[in-house]
Parts: sequence; structure tokens; C-alpha cells
Amino acid sequence: MALKVAIVGLPNVGKSTLFNALTKTAAAQAANYPFCTIEPNTGDVAVPEPRLNVLAEIAGSKEIIPSRITFVDIAGLVRGASKGEGLGNQFLANIRDCDAVAFVARCFVDDDITHVENRIDPISDLEIIETELMLADLESLEKRYANVEKRAKTGDKEMQGTLRLINLALEQLRAGKPARLAEISKEDQKAWHMLQLLTSLPALYVANVDEGSADKGNELSELVAKRAAADNAKSVVISAKIDSELAVLDAEEQAEFLETLGLAEPGLNRLIREAYALLGLQSYFTVGPKEARAWTIHIGDTAPQAAGVIHTDFEKGFIRAETIAYDDYVAFKGEAKAREAGKLRAEGKAYVVKDGDVMNFLFN
Repeated sequence: MALKVAIVGLPNVGKSTLFNALTKTAAAQAANYPFCTIEPNTGDVAVPEPRLNVLAEIAGSKEIIPSRITFVDIAGLVRGASKGEGLGNQFLANIRDCDAVAFVARCFVDDDITHVENRIDPISDLEIIETELMLADLESLEKRYANVEKRAKTGDKEMQGTLRLINLALEQLRAGKPARLAEISKEDQKAWHMLQLLTSLPALYVANVDEGSADKGNELSELVAKRAAADNAKSVVISAKIDSELAVLDAEEQAEFLETLGLAEPGLNRLIREAYALLGLQSYFTVGPKEARAWTIHIGDTAPQAAGVIHTDFEKGFIRAETIAYDDYVAFKGEAKAREAGKLRAEGKAYVVKDGDVMNFLFN
């Protein structure tokens, strides 16, 4: 399951520093001037999953393969971006291909790093970016409206449904609200997604704080958290500077550095977990002597759907799934003893996969 999260924000809020930390590369130039990111940078990052290491050790797996998320570093947007200001709206299109948007808000004061708006106000930062995305959505819908309306009047049922959703989105956007706040029925979800609205994507607000606030945040990050709650979004506190320094250290050095800072884990781990939660995702595992692997599925997926993530033939020819709960697999030191203890279950097509299930699929 390929997952992409766009990192957006005003210039000099820490987007590229965060991206560098996420991908453990310097691919995105982090510099103290606007528009230092000229092309969208993409990078894959492994999803932190301590359980995978435990399973691999028990099974003697030669290789560990975690799930991955792709992050896309979008060039700094400015007021008027939807109308071509700054580097223009060419970068807005890059967001449409993503599954979620991470809005980075500057929650630190540093006189050596300029702010494009000449002030430190994370809520205003978020509002500027959200407004530009809403304006882009409005322009997109208004361009399509006449053609969809014309086809709907011919009796085209699909276009009638699309027109209804476009009107709903326009009503929302013209009221100054992002499309994700609209109430969409389960039956309309697919058609709603096909509108490709930037503001309908799930949103994660990233409060980028100073090093001293990395553990609990500060007054500015608290404002971001409150705004996220009101906007049907999630929020996370992170110090991009700290995590960029952690990214170049080995595991032992990271542990020592975190201990000196009084942190239990890198902020990136929290960010990725929140991105997973935002998208309604969870992991199941396949384990053997060759490899231990994490697979990403949606919460509520059935066993055949989970099998289909490995290969579509697994879903089409699904017979049953041999399943062991993670805790049972660990407690009984692997599949053999878990089977002897009656902890291996044969699950059918209706089984809803649980987070952490260790699974083996039988199929035609």
C-alpha cells in the first residue's frame, strides 16, 4: 500500500529540515531564504515498528522489512500562491497525489531565521496555507461546474451525484471552511475523493518547536493543538532541529542523545504514528526464516483484503488465514509452540484483522 504525505507550510518554518530528518538525507536543501526548495522532494521513510524486531529475533529472520511512507516536501507557499504569487500554484498539483497533508507551523523564536510574514504566529501561518488551498479548490470546482451541470441535465445519474457533491463542496469553501469538515456519507466517499480537493485530505498539524520545548511543547504549540481539534485534524509536537541531528547518529548515539534531552523517542516516531492514525491504518506481520515483514492495511480490513496487499491473487483465491496474535506469538516463542497451545486460529473471509496479527494465507 503506497502512502504519500505532503509537507506544506510557509517558507522558513522548518519544512525541509523536517524532510531531511525524515529521510535521513540532505536531499532537500534547508537554507535561510524563501523558496530554497524549487522542486518537490520525495523520500521514503520506514515506519517505526519495535514489534517487528522482536518477531524477527524469535523466528531467526534473515531480513527485516518494515512498512514505508513517502513524504513529499512541497516548496514554501506564500500568501497569493493560488494566484501565482511566490513560486506560483504549480506545487499545489503535487499535493493532489498525496493521501494526507502535514501542515508545518513555526512555534519557535529565532532572530537569525527570517519569517516571510515578519512575525511568529503559527495560527496565522496555518490560516494562510489553508486559505490558499481553499482558493485553489474553489477555482478547480468552478472551472468544472458548467460541464458537469450540462451533463447532469441530460439525466446522467453519475454527473447528477457529482454535481450534488460539487455544490456541497462549494458551499463549504465559500463559508471559509476546508472541505474535510463536510459530512459525506459512506456511499459518496468514492465520488467525493474523485473531486481531488486539496482541503478534503486528512490534515496533520506539525508544531515545530525549539529544542527546549521538544518534550512537552510550548504556548505556541498549544494554540496549534487547539486549532487542530477545531479543524478535524490531528497535531503533533516536534523539534525538526533535534530530529535532523538525531538522523545522522547510530542507534546507540541516538539513545544517549535522547537521554540527555529527557526524551523517550525521536519526534519523528510520533509524527509517523500520528500520520498512520490519521489515515486509519494499522499493521499485520508475516514472519519466517527468510524475512519478517510489516504490511499496512486499513483498520477494519478483512483477511482477504489484508492478503490482497501482498498480491491480488491472494485475495482472489483466498481460502483461509492462519492467525496468531502478536502477544501469543511472543509468549510462546514462535509459531510451533503457539500452535501446540491452541493459539493459532484458522480465520475465514469475514475475519477482521487486528493490529499486530501474525498471519499466513492459504489460497488457490
